[in-house]
Amino acid sequence: MRSLRPTQLSYQTDKSWTDDLPVCKQSGVGFATNQIYREDDHRQQEHSFEDRSCHWRFNDTSYLYGVFDGHESARAADFCFQRLAAEILLEQLNEKKSDEETKEVLKQAFISVEKGYLDSIYDRLAEREAYFDEIPQGLNLYQAYQEVPDVVEKIKRINIELSSGTTAAIALLYNNKLFVANVGNSRVLLCQTDLNSVLKVLQLSIDHDLRNEDELLRLHQIGMNMDYLRKCSHLGNQENTRCLGNYLIKGGYKEFDDLKVSTQEPVVAEPEIIGGIPLDESCQFLLLMSAGLYKSIEEATGTDQVNKYIAQLVVEQFREQGTLTGVAQAVVDRAVRLHHDWYMSNSFKTGSTKREDITLIVRNFNFPMPNAITSPTNPTVTFNPILNTIPNNSSSTLTSVNDNYRSSSIVSTNDTSSSSDVRSDSDIGVGPDQRIEGYVDFSSYYKNVEIARQNGTLPKGIDF
Repeated sequence: MRSLRPTQLSYQTDKSWTDDLPVCKQSGVGFATNQIYREDDHRQQEHSFEDRSCHWRFNDTSYLYGVFDGHESARAADFCFQRLAAEILLEQLNEKKSDEETKEVLKQAFISVEKGYLDSIYDRLAEREAYFDEIPQGLNLYQAYQEVPDVVEKIKRINIELSSGTTAAIALLYNNKLFVANVGNSRVLLCQTDLNSVLKVLQLSIDHDLRNEDELLRLHQIGMNMDYLRKCSHLGNQENTRCLGNYLIKGGYKEFDDLKVSTQEPVVAEPEIIGGIPLDESCQFLLLMSAGLYKSIEEATGTDQVNKYIAQLVVEQFREQGTLTGVAQAVVDRAVRLHHDWYMSNSFKTGSTKREDITLIVRNFNFPMPNAITSPTNPTVTFNPILNTIPNNSSSTLTSVNDNYRSSSIVSTNDTSSSSDVRSDSDIGVGPDQRIEGYVDFSSYYKNVEIARQNGTLPKGIDF
């Protein structure tokens, strides 16, 4: 089935309107393509890269970050990561005052994107039905393949396209607050310091899979057997219990033997949303990642605190790298090496023979980067001087990073550098009157103006 996966889709274009959106300079992205491990250690991909991500600045008070982990081609991921930005922008966030209004914007954006995507594949659904009409009635799939193999092959190809879906984990920074929405198992982590200056890791997203008891209960309420589901790793043709796209497991779920007992669509597109979380001086950095990152580390290290492990890797790279992209990519490269080395040392055992796509977005708020190459001169987040507590989420995990992190390394709340390259006012040419020192010599200009005034040849409109 995977060998039939389409490599190019007709709706894709070389340029998208999102290409013109400003990129957030206080963030960086790292990624790695999937890999099948071979005995000769030759690099081989199982499929084209299916992750998509965004880190955009809408204006000085609004930023959008997202990770979309596609499956069965990147069609759904491509569509959704572009359309979500449009839906959020068109809702005119500057008119939304309350947290509930903003969260409703995010919810409706997911719903609208899901509807838009299903509308976009209507022609393929119609074509599929036409092929079904060519199969003689009363035949099972095996018999149909004997009678009309070319028709069955065409249906299989279309089914693969209809199975294209994606997770979505987005973080919206709006009016100095953080909102997170997600479907699937891509993760969003917020790292902040507590009152004792210990760095904490808070998972703001929810993993929608068959290890989630809330999801199992939801599926049980629509007629599915919880005990059976606990033994499964997949729901139909995917591992997530929520996603965007993948019509085959939604509108076509009755075609799956293990799903047809359900009284309604078992896989949904409704997101879990949390916010708004005040961005104050305790907030250090934000991480968005596809499941390939934390699953590779879990498998390679056997850790049961993978969020903490990843945060530690990020902290290490903040101290070494000169850019945020360098931080993100270094963490991804470390995960790739860990997983590869684990496989090579355990290849004789039963285990994973491949690694999935990996994407990591790092958004820095207040964490120091001593080796930063450049530092933005304008603040991008105005921190609330009052320390606010993030609302408790029963599904979130809060763990301490075992690190010699102290408040002395935190950038001051009135510092103008969000990438944590700390410099004094005198270093950047700001005088005691808080004005920037002059760096262009206009003395000859003023001299010529005075000469023209004395000669009576000074043009009108020039008067000092």
